[in-house]
Amino acid sequence: MSTQGEPIGTGDSLLQSPGQGNGSARVKQISPGHVRKLGLTRKLRDRRNFKEDENPAEKARRHKELELKPLYKELLYTIAHKLGNPSAAEVFTDEQLHQYVKEAFTMTETEHSSLMEKVQNTEPPVYCLMATVKEAKEILGKDISGFSDPYCLLTILEDEKERRTRRSRAKARKSVVKDAVSEDKIYQSDVKKQTLNPVWNQTFILEFEEIVGASFHLEMWDKDEEISLTQKLEEIKSNFNSLRRMIKDAKKEKGTDDFLGKVVLKLQDLHCTEDNWYTLEPRTETYPNRGTCHLNLKFIHKSRDGTLSAGRSAYINYCGTLQQFVQACISKQQSSAPWTGALCGEAQTMLELYATQNDLSPFLQDLAKWVTYSKLYKSLEVDSSVLFQQLTSIEYHWHQQELPYQQKQELGDSLHDFLQYGLCLVAKYRDIFPPIPTATPKLHTLLRILIQICKTQAFQKLNPAQFDLQDEVNDAIQTGTQDWFTIVKGLHQPMTKDLSEIVSALASLIREVQEDVKHNKDVWNRVFVSAVQVDAFTVVYKKLDSLLAKEVKATLTLMEGRMEQDLANSLFPVYLSLQAVHKDKAFLQTRGVLELTTFEEHFRAALPYWLSQAFSTTQDRVARAVQVDQLQPLHSDAVPIKHSSSAVDLVACIQPICQLWEQLSWPDPEEAFMLMVKLTEDVCKIVVNYCRILKERVRVLSATSDHCGAINMLCVVVNDLEHLRSVLTRLPTQLNWTGLRNRTENVIKEAQFNNTLPSQLWQAQNILDREIRSALDTLGKKLNTDIETHVRSMSTRRRIPSKSTEDAVAPLMRYLEQELHYMNENLVQENFSSLLTPLWNNSVRILHHVAAQHPQQQGLEVFCQRLLYTLQCLEQCFHADGNGLPLHTLHSEKYKDLKSHLTHHALNSRQLMEKFFEREIWEQNVYSGEKYGAVTLLASYRRSDQRLRVEVLNAVNLLPMDSNGSSDPFVQLCLEPKHVFPEVESRCTQVKSCDLNPLFDEVFEFLVSLDQCRSPGACLVVSVLDHAVLMSDDFEGEAFLGLKAIPGVAGGREGDPLSRQPDAIPAQIRLPLMHPKPNEDGILSLLESRKGEREAQNLVKKRRQREKQSQERSQP
Repeated sequence: MSTQGEPIGTGDSLLQSPGQGNGSARVKQISPGHVRKLGLTRKLRDRRNFKEDENPAEKARRHKELELKPLYKELLYTIAHKLGNPSAAEVFTDEQLHQYVKEAFTMTETEHSSLMEKVQNTEPPVYCLMATVKEAKEILGKDISGFSDPYCLLTILEDEKERRTRRSRAKARKSVVKDAVSEDKIYQSDVKKQTLNPVWNQTFILEFEEIVGASFHLEMWDKDEEISLTQKLEEIKSNFNSLRRMIKDAKKEKGTDDFLGKVVLKLQDLHCTEDNWYTLEPRTETYPNRGTCHLNLKFIHKSRDGTLSAGRSAYINYCGTLQQFVQACISKQQSSAPWTGALCGEAQTMLELYATQNDLSPFLQDLAKWVTYSKLYKSLEVDSSVLFQQLTSIEYHWHQQELPYQQKQELGDSLHDFLQYGLCLVAKYRDIFPPIPTATPKLHTLLRILIQICKTQAFQKLNPAQFDLQDEVNDAIQTGTQDWFTIVKGLHQPMTKDLSEIVSALASLIREVQEDVKHNKDVWNRVFVSAVQVDAFTVVYKKLDSLLAKEVKATLTLMEGRMEQDLANSLFPVYLSLQAVHKDKAFLQTRGVLELTTFEEHFRAALPYWLSQAFSTTQDRVARAVQVDQLQPLHSDAVPIKHSSSAVDLVACIQPICQLWEQLSWPDPEEAFMLMVKLTEDVCKIVVNYCRILKERVRVLSATSDHCGAINMLCVVVNDLEHLRSVLTRLPTQLNWTGLRNRTENVIKEAQFNNTLPSQLWQAQNILDREIRSALDTLGKKLNTDIETHVRSMSTRRRIPSKSTEDAVAPLMRYLEQELHYMNENLVQENFSSLLTPLWNNSVRILHHVAAQHPQQQGLEVFCQRLLYTLQCLEQCFHADGNGLPLHTLHSEKYKDLKSHLTHHALNSRQLMEKFFEREIWEQNVYSGEKYGAVTLLASYRRSDQRLRVEVLNAVNLLPMDSNGSSDPFVQLCLEPKHVFPEVESRCTQVKSCDLNPLFDEVFEFLVSLDQCRSPGACLVVSVLDHAVLMSDDFEGEAFLGLKAIPGVAGGREGDPLSRQPDAIPAQIRLPLMHPKPNEDGILSLLESRKGEREAQNLVKKRRQREKQSQERSQP
């Protein structure tokens, strides 16, 4: 195919600079060799048309004439020659567009008519369709190889007449485009070799006169080129499927291209800009699926009238129009919310028509929006998301398309100017973005915009100088902090040179700084850290630390040598505020030397005045509290309060002194120790003084009270002192002595520390303890006297037969219950316990004394029973089921002696003997060692015939009792006590001569009942004796075997089913021999005193004889 019908315009892109759209010369793109001065070009241009000294009315008139009216004519021209349908969903008529533009530009009807007439007299533009053929996919393969060599033909058919003329020719043509229009109106793309998915990206400008009836035609053809026979044979060899294509190709006329498909679009149906995939339509139904083609279509103007806007570029006009539309939109906005970037449908339509007709690329449109919105952001409420969107679009287009040099300069200036403006806002963030929920998000968004600007490739390329946003934000914060401090300092300048007014001004300044530090820490710092990773709190704190330290030093220097109480009092709030500011250093991310670290040194002269003021104030408050105290318990619905109002007031009065220590937080350890000594001394003085004036108050009130009222007030005083003692006990914790000790361990020795502070507290506590004991002794004296009276009255000998024990004790218990109940209600638990302990000890002493004064044996048993019952009742009363004194306090040694004495004297002789043998059994069980040898038995009890069987097996390690170093031992078995076994005789084994380890093997049986064996104290006394011929037998040792431990005794009683069980197996028992200790048994002494009882005297005689034979010696 020949090269006939080559397109008028070909190439990759026909994008023109804004200057070319108005016929001006194209700006040559040059790259400056040095760093340009940002914003200089635009500033000079802005100052070109307006005078600075013009009045506002004249300036507005000139602006309308020189700026608005040219833009207005451009828009009227755009409406008059609009092409295509806008992309907006709503379609607007020309009248609606005229009305909107007139309102947006504030034109009168006269001005509108005049400008409309001028526009109608201008030359119309040349209507064009800019068609960009981008690519095609899955087209037909027409060549033998299965591929095609596609190219496209493009044209616009404007009427049906020419096409009818073509169709009326004798021979029909396959090519609609070639046959319908002249070749000079046909545009052809490049040929893409051997592909089914060609890519062109070629742009063509197709002119037309009228859009009505015109249609866009695109035909895709396969380029047919001649090839050699050899090449065709090679293709056949490689692919037999190509034979069919070859035969078909041979039939085809030489030089004829193959039709691949077409796209036909009516211009009236197109939008201003189209970017779509279109299906390639066939001429017949032979191959219906011919693939798709990607086209970009846009209606543009050529040769627009250049007189409308005085030769300004379309880009400049677009910027001005956009700015005017946005201002009009914001002015009509009903709410006060920021503008979110949404324009009305008329504005969007006008901007789209103007940009399309003037062939403004999307890049230039987004650039214009960025420039416009960033300017409006400085004066109007514009939502930051609008700027974000434009920055994102610019960054996208920057990689896709090249900007003209002038617009590059403008973009660089705009980004840099907005960056500087944003940093100015950052410097004033305290005023512009106050710490409220609605303002801080705006600061966060602004910082994100600044970050986005710095990240864009456009900013980095157009601003080659190094720019670190974090450093710039840091500098802006410091500068803003300096300016803010200067302003605040000026607002709080003292009006005179009076020192109190100077201190007041300094206090106000520090409070402002304290609040600012708090807001920076809690609010603004989070914004800066999350947005730009700048620790704004650290920057602000260090700057304010330096500024405030200089101010404090300069102010307090004026007061050197002029300190007095009033001035010191006014300095205390200043000290606290400075301390609060200084404590915030804990939140610094980076530590360093701070100038406020030693700010306490400036207040050293005022410290003694502060301590004196705190002490005198507390003393006065305590005195007033005692003066109004009626010494009555406070009433509370929830918890009973047993101390008076002055005790509560005293705690509240002491608390400020403890708070003073925390507030001062004096840094120097040695001085802090001296300060603690002074504070502790003051607290102790206040406590001692309170005791003094409280006693005086009791004396005054008791003079007019009865006895019960005086007792009640005395109880309240004791409770007050106890409450105060608990306060003193907690004082080391409240003042944190442990922390002070850790701080001063390198400067204060431990001995000095412990000898100073604890001794002060110990002295005060001793005074309190002495006063509490004195008051409790006063309360206890009357109780002790009454208890002794009741006990003596109850235990008189003449009343013993007349009353039962319970009736005799009842008056004493009623009295105690009444008095102790009263004391429990009126004393706190600590004092009540302190009162109970001496009262109990005195009660035990009284009972012991009364028990010891009974001289006669007659009636002693009943007398001791009554006293023992009294002791038990008193124990229950004072213990009160665990609510009174604990058992370990009640069971003192005196109590144990008294209880043992009364218990034994309350028993009859047989009971005492049973107690004696029970004790001997217990001693046998706990006795260890075989000092006097041992005896082995085999014992059991047969219930079948009620016999106790004892087999004496042997004895070992006996003492040599004879002069030859040996013994003649035998064993005596005796059942005790005698009143339990009156008819049972003792039994003896045979004598084994000269043997210290005799073997007996003798069996003895005792006929005794099971109840006898289970009697209290029932035991088998095993005595080992040395046989003597002329003298009495010598005592080798004895052992006590409780009958209850013998197999067969324990278990059911006689007659029970358990008693009919088989006899128990005998148990072998080894018993160590013991010797009694002389004169150490109180039971024997008591039995010995009962002369008229024969059984008791026989037992005493026998045991005394054994004591004489014992080799044990009584302990001294």
